[in-house]
Amino acid sequence: MKIEVTVNGEHQSYDVEPRMLLVHFLRDVVGLTGTHVGCETSLCGACSVMLNGDAVKSCTILAVQADGAEITTIEGLAQNGELHPIQEGFWECHGLQCGFCTPGMIIAAHQLLERNPKPSEADIRRGIEGNLCRCTGYQHIVDAVQYASKKMTT
Repeated sequence: MKIEVTVNGEHQSYDVEPRMLLVHFLRDVVGLTGTHVGCETSLCGACSVMLNGDAVKSCTILAVQADGAEITTIEGLAQNGELHPIQEGFWECHGLQCGFCTPGMIIAAHQLLERNPKPSEADIRRGIEGNLCRCTGYQHIVDAVQYASKKMTT
């Protein structure tokens, strides 16, 4: 089936298998490997992307369901060679260790900060709760989101 999508601001058209998951479309067809394939059951959140402004787990959506959509991946957050403040926060506050969950965490944090620019620690923890991390213990991730919030609102 032919689909047309805008990925990270670039309009694209592809022929895809009707059963192809969005995560595999982004990685294997579009070539954006920042979106990770984790559990493939929607539990871990490593595959999260922005779809028409909402953070979604791309392992739960068929590529054909995204026809006409605007998709932002982890690669699309940085602009003009500058890290997005959330990405910078993860770097500065050591919000990553192995990095596997990082793209999904950053996408979840992006949605949170779009909806609530000055979240409390409890708001941040709720905002990332659909994403699993096995390395950091989450505190550095919370710190990274707080860093980004401050940077984006001053």
